[in-house]
Parts: sequence; structure tokens; C-alpha cells
Amino acid sequence: MKQMMSGARAIVECMRLEGVEHVFCVPGESYLPLMDSIYETDSIKLISTRHEGGAAFMAEAYGKATRKPGVAMATRAVGGANLAIGIHTAYQDSTPMVVFLGQVHSKFRGREGFQEVDLDRFFGHIAKWAVEIKDVERIPELVQRAFRIAKSGRPGPVVIALPEDVLVAEAEMSFGPVTPVPTPRPGAKEIASVQQLLEQSERPLILAGGGVIAADGEQSLRKLAERFGIPVMSSFRRHDVFPNDHALYVGHSGLGTFAPVLDTLRQADLVLAIGTRLSEVTTQDYSILNPEQKLIHIDIDVATLGKVYSPHVGIVADAKEALDALLTMKLDRSWTVWASERHEIYKHAGDRVDTEKEHTIDNREIIRILQEILPDDSIITNDAGNFAGWLHNFYSFTGPKTYIGPTSGAMGYGLPAAIGVKLAKPDKTVVSLSGDGGFMMTIQELETAVRYNIPVIALVFNNSMYGTIRMHQEMHYPERVIGTELSHTNFSALGVALGAQSFSVTTHKEFKDTLKYALASKRVTIIEIITNPERISVQATITSIREKPLQKS
Repeated sequence: MKQMMSGARAIVECMRLEGVEHVFCVPGESYLPLMDSIYETDSIKLISTRHEGGAAFMAEAYGKATRKPGVAMATRAVGGANLAIGIHTAYQDSTPMVVFLGQVHSKFRGREGFQEVDLDRFFGHIAKWAVEIKDVERIPELVQRAFRIAKSGRPGPVVIALPEDVLVAEAEMSFGPVTPVPTPRPGAKEIASVQQLLEQSERPLILAGGGVIAADGEQSLRKLAERFGIPVMSSFRRHDVFPNDHALYVGHSGLGTFAPVLDTLRQADLVLAIGTRLSEVTTQDYSILNPEQKLIHIDIDVATLGKVYSPHVGIVADAKEALDALLTMKLDRSWTVWASERHEIYKHAGDRVDTEKEHTIDNREIIRILQEILPDDSIITNDAGNFAGWLHNFYSFTGPKTYIGPTSGAMGYGLPAAIGVKLAKPDKTVVSLSGDGGFMMTIQELETAVRYNIPVIALVFNNSMYGTIRMHQEMHYPERVIGTELSHTNFSALGVALGAQSFSVTTHKEFKDTLKYALASKRVTIIEIITNPERISVQATITSIREKPLQKS
């Protein structure tokens, strides 16, 4: 049935049909009609942020948490450029996302109008699809298509450019059904091929990625691992894909992973990679797998298979459907001895990490306190930076859907991601972890959280430097420090100015007491943790890095 309505109202109707509940933006005059149409509906809440980058991170994390497209909006080229960081994050992290960008009037195109950019070309490389809508009557067709593309196959971001005149023009609109996401299943021959390779294997390993999480396949993964006694390793920043305290868990492959844990991946004679694109970080610069190993690669996207390593068996399938199908295999073998050996190595891989003795704060103890105090179903987000190494190596994620981090390595992600997650999961405790460098990039979103009463807890590890870059600087140019030193910022005072309850801690007891208070208060909270700048990473100090070239000479 056709209805006469404006382009802006048609977009909102598409969002309503898709079940969109939150939209993140910085307001812009180029798409005011769309904002006004959102004003008229009770089912969608608009979250006005302080920077388009913050809006994009919120939408991306919201999409991760709900597995429905997060929606962000911005104005023309300037707002779109600021929002690009979240689009790129969604692309690399395979997160469903739909972005609406204002565009200049159709009659002004090609004249270098105010803030004019070919937005579909600008974003084409980092989006699954980018389109400029030129005909108002095609809005339902193209917007509904955008949502389908964002959700289907390997999820990702879609960008839609909206000329001003198209938003206010009216036409008769008709809307199609919201179709379910396709979930292809492996064929019998493919399952037989997997079974044959497993029967020949002595040391198989499951490498599980974000595709398993996106398909809600965590329980199926656990059943498969337990059925055949196969150890499980998680890919980069997908720690919650499998319980970290399970006897079959053998660690993660990511930045700063302990060498004995990575040896498990090297020693496996068969790798069953499910729902992972075998990224640069997961594969340790595309180096960790060798030609002698057998590779079974299962992914929802055919383009992912063979993109990095040529698989012996490549299967295009939904991760959960594939895992359930693999449970039908008739295998008489079990690899529990191999799994037990590697699990023990994982459990003790961090035992030799030195306790912090020169400073009152030990980041490992901070993580232990988080583990002790936080509810089991808490959701943790994190920024990019070396501080995350302590989280990755010492926090045990025991439940599904409890961790959201950027595989793109985007700085500034932690706080706005926590805000997006808290809106998606209001009943969960949500805690973000950031370094002082990354936190400063999106600290203004504290005000957004306060304004909308979104009670997240933001931890800031403050060592007054861009720590990760300083580490690499010392590795390649020891003692030639330039650009990585920062002045000490009083984040607790800054948090107060933005309306959050704020604390600065210098001892473990202060942190523990403050965290308990923050949890009980249910208010937006920032906890600044003063850390030792000398302790540059989990496994190194600045001094130890500087000494390495001298030892080699």
C-alpha cells in the first residue's frame, strides 16, 4: 500500500520497520528535516553527541552489542569526515552500521558548493556500500537495501548521502518486508572433508573469531570443543567467544600475547578457523601459520576465504550453522591430552611477569580487582593502547557478549563505545578502559553520558605519554624521544567540569574502594589511575627496551 510522505519521513519509517531505537549524531542543517521526522516518532531516541567521531563509535559499539545496525548521522563533508573513523572501525570489525549524511542541494552539485564532496566516492573504500539518493521515490528501496547489506553476509557499514531537496520532497512510498539475514549451512560433502582432516590430525586447534559472536554461536562452539576435546583459541579482541576459564581454552592471538600461548598456534597441525578473517594481528603479521599445517576456514563471506591463507577446505557458512553441522561428525578421536597441556601453558604464561615494585599501582592488580568486584555479566570496552595488554592477558572473560574492543585499533574508542553499549544493554554494568592519550580524544562525550544519564564507568590509565608509540620509538630509536611525551592532565578535575563524578587513585585500595562506590552510585564516573611511565607494557620497561640494542652489539 502506497503512502504520500516526504523523503525524511520515509527514512524514519524504514528505521522504524528495522526496529531502530537509538540514533547517534551531531546536528547539521543539511539534514534537519530528518531530525524533525525523528522528533515526531516515539520509538526512536536521538542521542546528540559532542563530536561525530564519538557518535560513530557509539553507533558502532551499539551495533556490536545488539547485532542490529547501529545508526549514525552527520552533516555533509565536514561531519562525514569526522565520522569516518567509526565507519572504518565498523568495516574492519565487521559491525552492522548504517550512516546517513547530509548532502548539498542537487542543483548545487558539481559547483563545489558549501561543504560539497562526492560522499559515495569518499566512503566507497571503507564501506560495504555507499550511495547518494537522487530520486525521492526510491528512498524506501535504497534505505531498506542498505539495512539488508549492513546485516547480511559479513556485516559492515553502509553510507547514504541525502541531498537537502530529496529530504523535503514528497512522493508516494511503498515499503518492502524486513527480510531475515541469510544463514547458509555447510553441505554434507564439506562436513565429510572436515571430518577426514580431523581424523588425520594429532594437534587440532579451533581459532574462533567475531563471526561466531555475530551468529550467536558461542554455545555451539563450546559443544563442539567439548564433544571432541579440541582446544580453542580466540582471535584478536574476541576474547569472549569462549569461556576463558574453560579447560579447553588456550588463550588469544593478538597484540602482546605471551610467546608460549602463540606457540600453541604454531604447534597445531590443523587449524579450524571459524568466523575470523585471519587479520594481520591475529596471524602475527601474517607469519604464524606455516605450509605444513592444514587449514579449514569457515566464514560467512566467500571473499574472506583464501584472502590471507589458501585453505585446504574452505566453507561459506554462518558460523553457528557450521558449528551445529560439525556436531554431526562421527569421530572416534579426542584430543583432550593435547588440549590440557596447552591450557596449562596458557594458565601460567603470565607467571613470570614482574610485579610492579617501583610504583604504588600495579596494572595487573587493577585487573585482578576488576575481576573480583565487577558482576560476572559486566561488559568491558577498551581503547587502543598498551594498557590493554593487561586486560587481554589477565582478565578472564567467562561469559558471552561481555567484551567489545576495536580490532581496527582506533584511539578514542573506549568511552563512546561504553555509552553505546550501555544504551543497548541498560541492565548491564559497562566499564571502559582507556589510556590518557586515547581518552583525551573523546573525553567530551562524558558530557553526553551525563546529559542523557547513561551511567558508565570510565577508567583512565594515566602515564602522561602516547605509550604504545613510545614503546616502538624506543625499540627503533632508543632515547630519541620526540612527540610522544604529554603533560600531566588532571582527568578527575576535567571529569568534574563535564558533570561526572570523578576520582584519582594512586593505590590499589583507593581503586578498589572507588570502584565499589562507583558501582553502587550508578552515576557517570571517571576513575583516573596514576601509573608508572617506566612500565611501558606488560612484558617490558623503557629501560629494558633501551638495553636490548646494547646487548645485541
